[in-house]
Amino acid sequence: MPGDLLLANARIVNVFTSEIEQGDVLVAEGHVAGIGAGYQASDVVDLRGAFLLPGFISGHTHPESSYLWLPQYASLVVSHGTTTVITDLHELVNVSGLAAVGRLLQDVERLPLEIFLMVPSCVPASDLETSGARVLSSDVADALQWPSVLGLGELMDYGGVIEGSSECLDKAVVALQAGKVIDGHAPGLTGHDLNAYLAAGAGSDHECTTLPEGRLKLQRGMRLMIREGTSEENLEDLLPLVTDATYPRCLLVVDDRSCRDLLRHGELDAVVRKAIRLGLNPIRAIQLATINPATYFGLRDHGAIAPGFVANMIVADDLADLRPRDVYHNGRLVASAGRCLSDPGSLGGENFSHTVRLNSLSERDFAIPGNGRRMRVIQVVPRQISTHQVLETVRSEDGYVVADTKRDIIRAAVIERHTGSGNIGVGLVQGFGLQRGALASTVAHDSHNLMIVGCDEADMHAAAQEIQRCGGGLAVVAEGRLLASLPLPIAGLMSPDSPEHVVSQLDVVEAAARGLGVTIPNPFAVLSFLALSVLPELRLTDKGLVDVRAKSLVPLAAD
Repeated sequence: MPGDLLLANARIVNVFTSEIEQGDVLVAEGHVAGIGAGYQASDVVDLRGAFLLPGFISGHTHPESSYLWLPQYASLVVSHGTTTVITDLHELVNVSGLAAVGRLLQDVERLPLEIFLMVPSCVPASDLETSGARVLSSDVADALQWPSVLGLGELMDYGGVIEGSSECLDKAVVALQAGKVIDGHAPGLTGHDLNAYLAAGAGSDHECTTLPEGRLKLQRGMRLMIREGTSEENLEDLLPLVTDATYPRCLLVVDDRSCRDLLRHGELDAVVRKAIRLGLNPIRAIQLATINPATYFGLRDHGAIAPGFVANMIVADDLADLRPRDVYHNGRLVASAGRCLSDPGSLGGENFSHTVRLNSLSERDFAIPGNGRRMRVIQVVPRQISTHQVLETVRSEDGYVVADTKRDIIRAAVIERHTGSGNIGVGLVQGFGLQRGALASTVAHDSHNLMIVGCDEADMHAAAQEIQRCGGGLAVVAEGRLLASLPLPIAGLMSPDSPEHVVSQLDVVEAAARGLGVTIPNPFAVLSFLALSVLPELRLTDKGLVDVRAKSLVPLAAD
């Protein structure tokens, strides 16, 4: 019987045997029906010797970090060859709850790529912050039965797992009993702590930053997710761990990638290209982005071009500089020449609107009492999302702390925005370079409260007011005047506008931040992680300053 599509005269990348085959590929009803010669189809495309490889599988990513609503995100990443996305969408869940995301998943089939869910395991990430929702083990058990769910999302509360917290372990047990995959999140864990964490069932880690850490986790049986995102660039440091012995247990992932990087550089295709430039064999790099994630997540008919497999495929002219020319999803051409061919349409964004609820604020809410005392300061680590805790004697005037721009020490605040409780945590941060004004964002992992850094109370207050006005997003303020903003009305995290428009707005916002003295790249990406209470060392939430290793709130004053 003739097929629907015949891709003729292809050089087929075989990820099973690490070789290139010459031949034709027959597609019928969205799947590969045959490979070889002598097939017929109603639609024949002569590839004239171009390479044909499996569509990329983005095995650990958070679309919310792109600032793009799912239809716009999908249209962008599919043009770069990503045909399958595996995500926990825990940013949306933290704001609006698991049920809202469940309803959303019923509509994503209309998108030009597949989205599989890992049920968020830590909503909230810890009890040291206020989230918009809470996911219990009973919720996990129900969600694991949804058809598009592959397993349990990253176990971020690694401290709770190690200490035997029933709330953490009950979710892991539910997933194990269901025969599902459990993703890990274990920054810096070694020795007995790592053993205890792994005993709960975590199968992967994307938080490795050094060779010794990555090697140990491979030795202990974890899949190594080598991350190359916008704020976290670990590929060059970890790539030597990919050898003939270890490569089946290694994956390339992006974790968090901005809309600008997606639009201008790509998604997994950019990571694959970089790995090849760093010396990795092209087919090996492709395996780390196709068959390896498919195998780990149990997607038995994904990640390869073989009979019975889903016809998600990329056409490319060059493997050494791999740039998708055409992209097929379920045997249908969905992108060509770097453009998505389908209309992204709309997708239930109204279920995630009107999520910024602030209590009445005054400038005094941002004041920090102090009189020349030593205080704990959050120190930003360049190119990483971890922070250091440093103790500094801070400047003060009239009994209150003031910014010390010469030493790059400014104020920080986190305001609870889900219920309007009035919770405000205040602290100090070093590393932004800000000389005046304030930056604000409702993208603040993982509970996504309103995060603000600034040099004075008046501008921080003005920034909070602007965020409330636009329903969430990013803002830059100086001398009480709005300089730039990027509205993100969907859950305070995402925009329904086109990728090009969102990137243009982001460029303006970041240019405004640089105009105030900001020296770090991607300042809003860095800002978004200052409240993440499960990554070492020091964080700030709406409940106060958090010593992550001690899993406790600590006073701002150190003496």
